[in-house]
Amino acid sequence: MKVAYDAEVDTLWISFSEAPIVDSDEAEVGIIFDYDAEGHIVQIEILQASKRIGKTYAAKYNVGWEVTANL
Repeated sequence: MKVAYDAEVDTLWISFSEAPIVDSDEAEVGIIFDYDAEGHIVQIEILQASKRIGKTYAAKYNVGWEVTANL
């Protein structure tokens, strides 16, 4: 899993796979789910992330039973 943030465009990406994205769905305005050819979620994009999450840009995550993030 990869987490990336670009301050210039204020977008946060949470990537679960490097599979090619073949479809996208905007779950709500500014939150986009990207899918591979089999319908699995490849990535979540959060537009205007600092307005949705806050202004602390340190991230913690643990791949396993529990995933936490402080953004």
